[in-house]
Amino acid sequence: MKQVSQLALAVQLPDDETFDSFYGESHDVFLEQLKLFIQLHDEDASLPASFYLFGIEGAGKSHLLHACCSFAESFGLTSLCLSLSEVSQLSVDVLDGLEHIDLICLDDIQCIAQDPDWQRGVFDLYNRVTESNKRIVISGNKSANDLGITLPDLLSRLNWGYTEQVKSLDDKEKLETLQYRAQQRGVFLSDDVGKYLLNHFSRDLASLIKLLDDLDKASIREQRKITIPFIKEVLVDY
Repeated sequence: MKQVSQLALAVQLPDDETFDSFYGESHDVFLEQLKLFIQLHDEDASLPASFYLFGIEGAGKSHLLHACCSFAESFGLTSLCLSLSEVSQLSVDVLDGLEHIDLICLDDIQCIAQDPDWQRGVFDLYNRVTESNKRIVISGNKSANDLGITLPDLLSRLNWGYTEQVKSLDDKEKLETLQYRAQQRGVFLSDDVGKYLLNHFSRDLASLIKLLDDLDKASIREQRKITIPFIKEVLVDY
């Protein structure tokens, strides 16, 4: 359990990546399903112990995994979110003992598609989580059958539980998300400024949020509001 404690201390959840800040009417149904999946973690052992989320890069999968952990913690449950793009460079032993945590979230499972040891490790974790009546949420960039997973047992586990596709937000939803994130920082982002960001920079939501963070820091440093002229001045090299 020492290793679990070290992992838990090393991973910090973003404060603003919650279910409340995840916009999109098309997501409402499966967000409620995700919440119930977490809330009912120990009430019905017959329910699937896993939830697989897939979608293209920038659709918000990492945001949702962070939101799952925050939601679990609001109910007094323990949780841990790990990115397989990072921890897969380590020994698969980092997964040992994680079945003692109420909710495990593993991001970017496509990163282990060609790694037999890690595929076996995740499969074994699935089994331990199920036996312990805990829950696991996994994300990937494609549907389970298209990931290229070479371990049939792991593929069957991914297909066995709940599965939902995370669809990209439309421009209106992206604008609302940016404005919400700005509001959380105490910054007013007008419709015109938000649309300017959407039309002149990467439309990937993660990139837009990083852009907003850079603008916020620059506005604090310069003691100026975020306006279109300010954006043109600050982001001249983007």
